[in-house]
Amino acid sequence: MHSSQTRFNVLAAVRGPVTLALMAGLVALTSAAAPALAREGDKAEVFDEAARLVQNNFYDRSLAGKDWDAVIARYRPRYLASAGVQEKSEAINAMLGELKASHMIHATPEDPRYYQLVDIFRFGLRDSIRKHLPSGVSYPGIGIFTREIEGKTFVTGVIAGLAAAKADVAVGDEIVSVDDAPFQPVASFRDKVGSAVKLSLRRVRGGPVSVVEVKPERIEPGKAFRNAMSEGARIIEANGKRIGYIRVWSYAGQDYQDILMEELASGKLKDADALIWDLRDGWGGAQPRYLDLFNARGPDMTFTERSGNTDFASFKWRKPVAMLVNDGTRSGKEVLAYGFKKYGYGEVIGTRTAGALLAGRGYLLSDGSFLMVAVNDVAVDGERLEAKGVAPTIEVPFEVPYAGGADPQLAKAVEVLSEGTKG
Repeated sequence: MHSSQTRFNVLAAVRGPVTLALMAGLVALTSAAAPALAREGDKAEVFDEAARLVQNNFYDRSLAGKDWDAVIARYRPRYLASAGVQEKSEAINAMLGELKASHMIHATPEDPRYYQLVDIFRFGLRDSIRKHLPSGVSYPGIGIFTREIEGKTFVTGVIAGLAAAKADVAVGDEIVSVDDAPFQPVASFRDKVGSAVKLSLRRVRGGPVSVVEVKPERIEPGKAFRNAMSEGARIIEANGKRIGYIRVWSYAGQDYQDILMEELASGKLKDADALIWDLRDGWGGAQPRYLDLFNARGPDMTFTERSGNTDFASFKWRKPVAMLVNDGTRSGKEVLAYGFKKYGYGEVIGTRTAGALLAGRGYLLSDGSFLMVAVNDVAVDGERLEAKGVAPTIEVPFEVPYAGGADPQLAKAVEVLSEGTKG
């Protein structure tokens, strides 16, 4: 499937207002020229660029029945009246929202998603990256996912091995401020890499604010997600059983599946009695064949070198497994959830997945911002998951605010596997 000119991807959102996650395959990525619509002096070139890319590439030729020129005319004044980068991006995203489709996003360098997406699409964006990100694809941060809930910012995910995890920041923590200023996901840590930063958190509803010290670092998205798989893999002891746990934040490439296989075959999880495969939040990218790892009907194959080092060319996990999903499980991860449930690999625990399964094409626009356009519809076993998602076999709600690090979905998976697993 690989090509020097194209790279196709299926995307889905992480939790948040317009965030997405991604299923790797191959999609064309280009820097687009400004369309003829742009009028000299009105400074709407980037808006017009985005609008015409949607018009020319959206998977539905009817553009969901919209009069697209009328949509452009409605949102263009809002874009022109916007005061800054964030407001202008919001205007573009509002225009994209008219199509009511997943895999539609505009992102700027003030958002970690921008760097994550550019890194995922890096093979097709080499020239544009050299122009707009000459120092490489990385951003200052502490390794968290956040979400705005009722006007407050809450931590929804902590990436193992990065600064927030080292400081024991937990899912459910409310971020009150950073160095006594309002939290901003990138700007709060800009020019502070390696220095101590005061992160003010509230862990209990109505409780006191505590201050922890974190040291921001330059985060290379793909590298961080890969490292987090190994760093976060662990054994959970329950009812005399050893339950393995691993979280896949991104599936945008075969290397993530390789890490999973290695941890199961010869790493931290090799002696586990059962496995919890956590596909909540983050990015998609998975291929249906990744389920083969859990299909016991097939041989293992290993290569052993003269030195004694062993490499697994093929490995099968023949013990119980459960999958964790939520409304941040999107795109390629939904394909896995669908197949895992339909073909009876194990329990799917959590909440319904996002219902965000289209194929997307990414662009770096002339100002360096990122645009994703849904360019293909997708069906799995002939079934369309867009706007539908996959229901779990065991429903377990999870209220994030002030969760204090408690994870009821993970706890349920441990209960199910520890009670049902034979040692």
